[in-house]
Amino acid sequence: MLNYLFTRGVRSALTILLVVTFTFIILRLSGDPAMMILSADAPPEAIDAFRKSWGLDAPLSHQYFGYLRNIVEGNFGVSMRNGAPAMKLVLEAIPATLAITLPAFLLKLLLGIPAGIFAAFHRNTWIDRLIMSLSVAGHSLPSFVLGVLLVLIFAVTLGWLPSGGYASWTHALLPIITLSIGGAAVLARYTRSAMLEVLGQPYIRAASAKGLTWRNVVLRHALQNAAAPILTIAGLMFGALIAGAVVVESVFSWPGVGRLIVSAVANRDLAVVQAALLLVTTCMVTANLFVDALNVLIDPKLRSSR
Repeated sequence: MLNYLFTRGVRSALTILLVVTFTFIILRLSGDPAMMILSADAPPEAIDAFRKSWGLDAPLSHQYFGYLRNIVEGNFGVSMRNGAPAMKLVLEAIPATLAITLPAFLLKLLLGIPAGIFAAFHRNTWIDRLIMSLSVAGHSLPSFVLGVLLVLIFAVTLGWLPSGGYASWTHALLPIITLSIGGAAVLARYTRSAMLEVLGQPYIRAASAKGLTWRNVVLRHALQNAAAPILTIAGLMFGALIAGAVVVESVFSWPGVGRLIVSAVANRDLAVVQAALLLVTTCMVTANLFVDALNVLIDPKLRSSR
């Protein structure tokens, strides 16, 4: 088990390094920050001075290894826009992002897992077909389209909720719903598949034959044995909480990490983009590693095979 976790840990570190490298190269190939911040009409002397002051005149390899060295030392750079530490700006935006992503994650679990269980126990009926049709629709609908539709219905037409902003808890409702629909649909489909595989096992039929209630069959036997794939997809969703908010925060003008990333990319604020993506990648990789360890612990077959 320790060897398995060590291998996964090395792969996780390599994944973070690849993302950091890809982000670093793409940002520098996609546009000149000096032109974005100073404008193309700025004097050549001013542009050259800006590039020199931020080290953009150095060879790309020199910039890259200097950036890696700074990361190891805990220096994530400063914003080209306001001179503030890049990671400080990202960390300040996290509470706003978590204010919508954590409730959305909880709502995904509360909607998706029971719906998948219910569909599995009523497979090949109109209930099963209805739940799966809604799941396909919820998964297929892009979050920005769903967000706009919710704004048109609940903000513009009905006037029940605000269309955007960060002033009160009511402003968070539409972003939370938008973030939760797609994840709940995916969870419902995975839960149904996992439950159907377990429900066909002899011990489930034996438990039902003994006269156990539907609740006991689900909680004591079926759900425990179907937990591994459900836990895996839920863990991946948890790790992607911040990344998943990028589009939704832009649609609802929510001042979180996602909106910060979009703004920083548009302004070529390199250090902020790099710090934000490093944090997002680390969260996702850590969640994957944690789920792998948890699956080994709860599944004796995996534990014995490692």
